[in-house]
Amino acid sequence: MTNELVHLRVDDDVATITLDSEHNRNALSKQLMTELAGCLQSADADAQVKVIVLRSAGRVFCSGADLTEASKGGMSEGTNSIIGLQRQIAAADTPVVVVLAGPVRAGGLGLVGAADIVLAADSVSFALTESRLALAPAVISLSLLERFSDRAAAELFLTGRTFDAAEAAAAGLITRAVPEASLDDAVNDVVDELSKAHPQGLRETKTLLNRDLLARIDAHGDAVAEQSARLFASDAAREAMQAFLTKRNT
Repeated sequence: MTNELVHLRVDDDVATITLDSEHNRNALSKQLMTELAGCLQSADADAQVKVIVLRSAGRVFCSGADLTEASKGGMSEGTNSIIGLQRQIAAADTPVVVVLAGPVRAGGLGLVGAADIVLAADSVSFALTESRLALAPAVISLSLLERFSDRAAAELFLTGRTFDAAEAAAAGLITRAVPEASLDDAVNDVVDELSKAHPQGLRETKTLLNRDLLARIDAHGDAVAEQSARLFASDAAREAMQAFLTKRNT
């Protein structure tokens, strides 16, 4: 596909999935989420694959929901897709390693929260900007509330402020921050260690680790999807999103 936004490459026992939608900073558009779900399914179903690495091309890992789509057609389908991706990552038999070389915003943090291991360059920044757009981080709270302490979640969800990789590691969002020049080496080290494990050991260990996360998704997914879709459709959010898009495009 010439207009493919997500690429899958398998080398030996490692599947690398790359987000490549530079024009909108890897926003979670319908196309990107559909392709990402397909790549995750293919990689997890491949008996030779022992590790899935999720990373991005370009300078931004993910800018969050596609506000252009949201401002035109609402987010009823999109909210369920974001929930589905979090569940798919957490429930996969194969460990998912997220690699962050650029900023992560809003909905993109849901992919980070659902992953098993997250390595970030120390230059990466994060922000949960929903409150500033008359929204709430509803659907991504499913994975993030399993990672953050209650106090960290309250401050970062409510303020929407930007925080760095060191704070993300301290708060439990990512596994660790490393110098930018050392990121690929750190990823290779983690992948090598995971590749030494038996597939059954990886699968059964993931089941133990993600039991509470999957229970939260299954118990609260419908409610937060409804909340998120309702907020995206509100007049306040539409005005805030339009103002943001106008400012960004000027």
